[in-house]
Amino acid sequence: MLIANNWDDFEVLDAGGEEKLERWGEFILRRPDPQAIWDKTNLDLWNKPDAFYHRSKSGGGEWEFLTRLPQQWEVKYKNLNFVVKPTSFKHTGLFPEQAVNWDWITEKIKNDSQNIKVLNLFGYTGGATVAALAAGASVSHVDASKGMIEIAKQNVQISGLEGKPVRFFVDDVIKFVQREIRRGNKYHGIIMDPPSFGRGSSGEVWEIEKSLNELISLCTELLEEKPIFVLVNSYANEISRYAIENIIRSKIPTGTVSSEEIGLPIKERKDFYLPCGTTIRCEF
Repeated sequence: MLIANNWDDFEVLDAGGEEKLERWGEFILRRPDPQAIWDKTNLDLWNKPDAFYHRSKSGGGEWEFLTRLPQQWEVKYKNLNFVVKPTSFKHTGLFPEQAVNWDWITEKIKNDSQNIKVLNLFGYTGGATVAALAAGASVSHVDASKGMIEIAKQNVQISGLEGKPVRFFVDDVIKFVQREIRRGNKYHGIIMDPPSFGRGSSGEVWEIEKSLNELISLCTELLEEKPIFVLVNSYANEISRYAIENIIRSKIPTGTVSSEEIGLPIKERKDFYLPCGTTIRCEF
């Protein structure tokens, strides 16, 4: 497992009972997590969050704010800054386990002498976009949600990267990639973080089992003559990382493919880690 253990402004204090207790800067949030199926410890710790997301039996849920929590605040990872903003879907606008990939793409970009161009698909609030920009790449960031892209722009700004070469597109990823092929645009690095299910900016349906193979196939047409990486993240429990490895190996036979679970350390539990999906990496 690849462990995101270089944070100062974030930590999982404890996890268990299908919940996690996290510190985001100076604030503590309690949220559901279906991977944390073991028992809780230190129950007193769990009774003092600043906000508690209650899951509804009928689906969804809502936040209970127990202190005067700001609408949004900032956290820092190394030289990168990010907005944290609790949403109605229990998320915060940031997946801290992805720091292992931010470090990886930073190293790949800095160790290559080309003028690196990166495509970030399903770019969400731009964690990977900010990391790639800070490492010296130019980035095209694509997401179907205008609201998420606005937060990504904030993250670029608060990280001191205004003026760096980044383009933002509110678009369906497959339609965008098809247009980039027609335009003749090429990239040295491609990142994608596909959901299990989603809708594009014009209502297009994305289903990972039916759509991922097509997307990766299309993306091979966008790779530069000397690419450096393709990175696919997956939170879809129904899809094995080896299935995604197989797609990439069949579409990009010149690359070296590997995959790992990614996770976060749990402060209250020595040698316990919270599983947070998988990452599949193709290097050249």
